[in-house]
Parts: sequence; structure tokens; C-alpha cells
Amino acid sequence: MPIRIMIAEDFQLLREDLRDTLSAQPDMEVVGLAESGKQAVELARSTLCDIILMDIEMESIKAGIEAAETIIDENPDARIIFLTAHETDEMVITSMGVGAMDYVVKGGDEAELMEHIRSVYRGTPMLESRIQKIMLREYSRLRRSEQSLLYFIEKVSRLTPAERSLIRCLLDGYKVREIAENRCVEIVTVKTQIKSLLRKFNCSRTKEIVEIIQELGVEKLF
Repeated sequence: MPIRIMIAEDFQLLREDLRDTLSAQPDMEVVGLAESGKQAVELARSTLCDIILMDIEMESIKAGIEAAETIIDENPDARIIFLTAHETDEMVITSMGVGAMDYVVKGGDEAELMEHIRSVYRGTPMLESRIQKIMLREYSRLRRSEQSLLYFIEKVSRLTPAERSLIRCLLDGYKVREIAENRCVEIVTVKTQIKSLLRKFNCSRTKEIVEIIQELGVEKLF
């Protein structure tokens, strides 16, 4: 039985060229064409296919990613290959994060595309080395972020109510004098509390504490 392929691509000439190229392969059959993410979702619901070649930018810049997310939510076994002109780190991470199995940049060698399709069909996707490196870097970054977050939360648990309130003021952009006036305390008192915060977080400036909180996305803790 040939590999049943659906193509989602908004550029008609490329869509038809892909159809003709894939149909010429003895082990492949094009079973559906879509020109938008919306059509791709509808077609995936009504058409049996083994592989979906999905363009990312169609009716919107991330239409393919949104369509893939819907398709995989409805059918976790769906095998999607993103075929796109976009190859920025952010786009690769976003697209692969929805559960696609491979990511191929447009304009490459036709024989290489065929091998990508066959590899995904066999369940052994051959992600390009550059894509693999991007994903490994992101995995490492997330691991570091997770460790940093756990370390930070442990530090937060040791803060006094006054110190937590002080951090909220710093996040809101208040200066030392403004904090002292709002809390009806002496400036020296605020400075003493700030020194304590800096020691607890091993920072030299309050700006560093604010940046850590914003980077970890935990502003709501204060």
C-alpha cells in the first residue's frame, strides 16, 4: 500500500508541483490538497492519510502550526511534517512543540524530501542536524530554567512579609524614596531591607532581582 499523503500549502504552483512530484513516486499517493490551515483541519477529519505535509504560513503566519495542533489534539497518531521557508530557532521550537515529527525547509533536494517522508512513515524521523541542535539547546535551556525556578522559589519561601512587599514595589518600578514614603518608614529602613534581599538572592543590585523574576515569569508570587 502506498504512503497516503495530504498536502497543505497556500501557494498553488508549489502545491501542484508537490502533488505531481509525490504522485510520481511508486510508493506514494497524494490523497488530499488544502490551501489553508482551516481546510487542512477539515480534510484531516474526512481523509485517511499517513503523512501530512504542512506549510506554516498560510492564511496567517502560524496557520499551519495552529492547524497541526488541532489535528494532533483530535488524532494523536497524526504524523505531520512541516514544510516551510521559515527556519528561525523560535519558529522551529514553536512548530515542533505542537507534536510534529519533522521539519523540512522548502527549496531543498526532492530526493531528501522523499526520504524525510519515508522515514516519518517508518516511525524514525530524520530531523536535520541543525533542527536537532536547536531542540537540544531548548531542552538544555528549559532544564536550566527549571533548576533556577526551584532555587528561586526556595529563596522566596524564606522572605519576610515586608521583603515580599518590597519586591512588589521594585517590580512596580518604585524608587527607594517612593517606597519609604508609601510605607511611612525611613529611607534607611528601606535600604537595610534591600541589603537583606540582595544577600538572600546573591545579587549586587535590585535590578538583577527584578530581571530574574521577570525571566522566570513569577511576578504573581508577589
